[in-house]
Amino acid sequence: MIQRMATITPAGIVLLLLRLVLLGFSLGLTLISFRAYRDNRTERLKYAFVGFASISTGVAVTSLTTQLLFAARDPTTGLFVGLQVAGAALFCVGFGALYYSLYS
Repeated sequence: MIQRMATITPAGIVLLLLRLVLLGFSLGLTLISFRAYRDNRTERLKYAFVGFASISTGVAVTSLTTQLLFAARDPTTGLFVGLQVAGAALFCVGFGALYYSLYS
């Protein structure tokens, strides 16, 4: 069986750079929310930090899945589906924690 080499297109490079910027922003928000929680120790800031941390992890998992795993592009691959489910679950936990922090 012959495997194809993945070709890198200009659009793929732009997408990779945008995902790195997105990861940087999410990690920055996580750091800011952790510092705010460390300084004030309120329940709201704790859940905000947990939410941003989960969203940052979801961004990293989603980026890893879609950008770096070229061999796992087949949607029926167990690894690909598992990582997509993990990323979606992390986003759900993150946004749920942010929702709770805003309305508690």
